[in-house]
Order: sequence, then C-alpha cells, then structure tokens
Amino acid sequence: MSKAGLDNRHRNKDGEISHKHGNTLVGTLRKIYGPGFAAGYPPTEKLSDVLANLNETSLSQLRRDHETGHLAHKIAHVPT
Repeated sequence: MSKAGLDNRHRNKDGEISHKHGNTLVGTLRKIYGPGFAAGYPPTEKLSDVLANLNETSLSQLRRDHETGHLAHKIAHVPT
C-alpha cells in the first residue's frame, strides 16, 4: 500500500486516475457529477491539472468510479 500524502490522499491512486483519464476536461466530468465538480475551475481545464487540488467530494466521486471500473464507461457515454 502506498503512503498517504499530507492530506491523506494516496498518490498512486491519484496518479493512476490522472494517467488513464488526465486529458478528460472538467466540463465533461461536470456532465457526469454535476456543476459542483471541481468548483472554481473552468470547464476547459484538464483533470490532470486540477486533480491534486480537488475537494474531497469531487475526489471521492472519481476514486469510487475509478476503483469500480465505472469511470471510463461514464466518460465514454457523456453526451456531447
């Protein structure tokens, strides 16, 4: 198991999310998780650029879906 960072996030999980889905736009993720996802960031920002600064709610949503294998499916099926 990895060591927790200063804010108790396990960096290997965040790194895996960033590696697999880092190019996903915040605007796309808001279509999945709602307008409060990554609050304060423009919809054109990439997930890899905001991941380390996400609030606990947004990060928990991502981790849950990533760990269960649902994140890729949800991203692939976002209406354009």
